[in-house]
Amino acid sequence: MSFSRIDDHWLAGARACPSPHYNSRPDSEDISLLVVHNISLPPGQFDGPYIEQFFQGNLDADAHPYFAQIRDLRVSAHLLIRRDGSVIQFVPFNERAWHAGISCFDGRQQCNDFSIGIELEGTDTLPYTDQQYQSLAAITQTLMQYYPAITRDRITGHQHIAPGRKTDPGHVFDWERLHLLLYTA
Repeated sequence: MSFSRIDDHWLAGARACPSPHYNSRPDSEDISLLVVHNISLPPGQFDGPYIEQFFQGNLDADAHPYFAQIRDLRVSAHLLIRRDGSVIQFVPFNERAWHAGISCFDGRQQCNDFSIGIELEGTDTLPYTDQQYQSLAAITQTLMQYYPAITRDRITGHQHIAPGRKTDPGHVFDWERLHLLLYTA
């Protein structure tokens, strides 16, 4: 699958699944950070419909005991990369997705204002798949082309912008592998 084009802030090749959990950025031109996350719902389980439902605000809290804990959260990300490398887009890139929460990068607070959030279907402790790294690298190259303020040194993990509060994408995420793929893919 090719992720080499963005049309009106939507990634070509991604499946659109619009979320109501977003709002306008303070400056829609200020897109200068890429934040990598992970998510699995229920925790540690993959391939179900629950992440999409969660980001769309229609997660059935009775479908799993864990869901009662998150039933009132209103969160989203711009993209989700599934274990097979397929991609779902929830929020157009020029809008503010609600992924980073209380956060700081390079002295600047409120990272949602100027970042793109990409969720990898996974956990902090299980290795990510080859397909996920390939998709993430291809998408990152495209994002860097369309939003040139996102540079190699402005790609980070949730754990780095919210230390002590967040741990994703975790110690198993291979940053060196991603950086190598960015320049060889």
